[in-house]
Amino acid sequence: MTGPDLSPAQVRNRLILSARWILRDHQPDDDGRCPVCRVPDCRPAATARDFLASTDTEP
Repeated sequence: MTGPDLSPAQVRNRLILSARWILRDHQPDDDGRCPVCRVPDCRPAATARDFLASTDTEP
């Protein structure tokens, strides 16, 4: 949960953690499809990868 008392760095760190959790949960199965979305190109995972790339962190 975020609140007005969090610094921008704390909010950024929480977003990074959330993006990493999304990538972990939406990791493609052996058939190449996301186990949550059941599609080959999972939009949540792509968004999480793009966010992490924009923050210069490794997924």
